[in-house]
Parts: sequence; structure tokens; C-alpha cells
Amino acid sequence: MATINRDFITKKPYNDFKNYPYGFARSGDFSIREAELLSQHGSLIAALMNGEVEPMSAEEQSLLAVARGEKAAETPVEKAWSKYQVRINRPKVGSMYGRSRYTDDAFELSGADDDDLVVED
Repeated sequence: MATINRDFITKKPYNDFKNYPYGFARSGDFSIREAELLSQHGSLIAALMNGEVEPMSAEEQSLLAVARGEKAAETPVEKAWSKYQVRINRPKVGSMYGRSRYTDDAFELSGADDDDLVVED
């Protein structure tokens, strides 16, 4: 099994294509600086959260504590990560009108078959 190199993780830009397919900067959720911080430090924070690497400094231990929700964010990186977590974990809103009024199932639920239909001219 391949071991993950710490230098590779720190140099790799972080992307979340599931929640931000066009990137953090183009989403409108983050400022330019926050998008840069997420891109630069997100891979390391994600690796710390997954247990792929161990924290080596007090700053990384602080990042891990903020990511776990054990501590309030203080540095710009911690604040950007906290904002990112709030954004991706927000509840999804549905249609303000509920379900569609007309569906394909409405005809089938009425009990009518195609043979029962009579079209008059």
C-alpha cells in the first residue's frame, strides 16, 4: 500500500467538485482570500481530519481542533474552513411549491388504461 507523502498533500490544491464544481472562487460563497486559503490548506486539513497524517505543530493541532468543532476559529485559515463546513452542511431547500402538480404517475394512479381512453373529434 502506498504511503501518503506529507509534502505531496501540502502542495496539492484542494478542490471540492461535488459541492463547488466551478471552484471556491467562482461560487460566490467565499471571498478571494478565503478561496485561496481553502485551496492552499484544504488538502492538509482534510488529511488531518481523515487521519492520513498526524499534526506536527501547534498550528496544525489548532486546525484539527477547529475542524472537529472543539474550538472556535481564530486564524483566517480556521475561519475559512469553518465557513466552508457550514456551507457544505447546510440543509438543502426544496421547491417552494412542493411536489409538482402534474406528474406521469397521476394518470397511472387514476386506474385508467390506454385502452379505456376514447378520443372524440
